[in-house]
Amino acid sequence: MMFRGKGVALSLLAVGTAAAAGYVLQSDRSQTETGRSKANLGARIADEVPTGATVIDASAPRLAGIPGARTALERAVRNDAREEWEHVTLERDGAWSVVDTIRDSLPYYEADRGEYNGVYVEHDGRIVVLDAIGWARLEEPLH
Repeated sequence: MMFRGKGVALSLLAVGTAAAAGYVLQSDRSQTETGRSKANLGARIADEVPTGATVIDASAPRLAGIPGARTALERAVRNDAREEWEHVTLERDGAWSVVDTIRDSLPYYEADRGEYNGVYVEHDGRIVVLDAIGWARLEEPLH
């Protein structure tokens, strides 16, 4: 009789373990599917450097670690982007984290007198302002 109770207990344990594993796998899958994000990294020529803004060189290692930054800077200089932002769109898991990276790891300038927010960068003899100009967590996975 006691043996039968152990069998039932083991069966229940096996079923419970399988259910828990299924839940963990489903939760992980849901996070992966909704973890996709989109961010636009933009750059444009700055006619002036605002008082209080720090200008960094385009070769700065922290800048090199930001996906799309060099491309956005190069496009802004090549196209003499003064009226519109030249942008690079990142669509992948965690792309929105570029916003935090720009603001937390570089000298980000918060405009208060009509200037541009962003990181001021010297690139090919020009001053370019770089910023994350749009970002969103996507609800549907990208295909």
